Amino acid sequence: MRDLRRVNRAAVLTRLFQEGPLNRAALVRLTGLSSGSITNVTAALLDEGLVVEAGQEDSDGGRPSTLLEVNPDFGVLIGVELGETRIRVDAFDLGMGVLGTADVSAHPQHHEAGQTLDQVVEAVDKLRRRLAREGRELLGVGMAVPGIVGYQDGQLRVHAPNIGWRDVALDPISKRLGLPLFADNGAKALGQAEMWLGAGRGTRHAVVVLWGTGVGAAIFTNGAVYRGATSSAGEWGHTAIVAGGKPCRCGASGCLEAYVGGRAILAEWYRTDPAATPLPDPDSEAWLDRFIEASGSNVLSAAALDSVAVSFGVGVANLANLFNPEKIVIGGWVGMKLAPVLLEKIRQTVERQALEYTASRVSIEVGHFGADAVALGASMLVVDELLSNGGALRPSTATRRRRSGVG
Repeated sequence: MRDLRRVNRAAVLTRLFQEGPLNRAALVRLTGLSSGSITNVTAALLDEGLVVEAGQEDSDGGRPSTLLEVNPDFGVLIGVELGETRIRVDAFDLGMGVLGTADVSAHPQHHEAGQTLDQVVEAVDKLRRRLAREGRELLGVGMAVPGIVGYQDGQLRVHAPNIGWRDVALDPISKRLGLPLFADNGAKALGQAEMWLGAGRGTRHAVVVLWGTGVGAAIFTNGAVYRGATSSAGEWGHTAIVAGGKPCRCGASGCLEAYVGGRAILAEWYRTDPAATPLPDPDSEAWLDRFIEASGSNVLSAAALDSVAVSFGVGVANLANLFNPEKIVIGGWVGMKLAPVLLEKIRQTVERQALEYTASRVSIEVGHFGADAVALGASMLVVDELLSNGGALRPSTATRRRRSGVG
């Protein structure tokens, strides 16, 4: 009976979060539950404060119906984007509005994992103190990392060689914070945000691309993310597009990332255009703005940018042929700057490289979220756990969601 109650609560909460506000009649239709069950579940959720009334909706000839929604002020979620070149720690309410940000000065590639995680803990505690003064309570922390997240010896561990992490355990961080901690790969966290609330919303078969210093993808089939045997599915940047091509930092050659990853683009621009001005910090996003500006007036920069568009388009065509998605969404800090400029060229390349029938039926779009997209996706790992457990979070232990459904 308790499991059935949890399942019913999860069904209601998920619909309200993804599609609310909704009235009770709509919840009956969308969840398949009886009107009696909906009445009982919503009454309990209202009593607990997890759901609130959101006004009245006029009905044809009848009494107005009450709209319900997940209470945005029920609790606070922390999303941590632990990228290759930056760390972002943001606080969100349950309406996914930003409540605050804490700075982390550590560069993931220049500090030991322990030092980096110490600063993350300090940033979370700083946000917690600030939000506590406003009467807000933290529910949990989600962390997005540039690598593989999985279990080993009963502990949640991260393997992210690009930042020097090998089997780094996250359980101690959860214990130090005294909060539930959920972790996943950065591309999959971004995919969660775009599929639930962004450009992928309403689709069942989609690929969400994280285009940044590295390149990854979250593959959704029937609304659920595909993880593979060891949760490493989606390493799209390390699929080869040129046999025996440019060396990639993974040790192979000809990888997509070696042609379109952030540092690869910068290196190609400097190689192609002698007028390109190097910046002291190759991880700064400012050079990308310079590159785009230079391509508008300099034929060499324009040629380098065109080459990036073609290489990226070939990679997208491979995704289309392999997975036959309805939609491919482009995000990430490089993607959010370059995709609006290169989208037409990317689409043309996909039309040439992908199978005609497949290419004609895939939509290629820019993601809806900006700089906080991955941190937002990380915080939604907590939301996923909260909704799927009917409004409860498990005790303060580290874990990774094995299920990530959409709609």
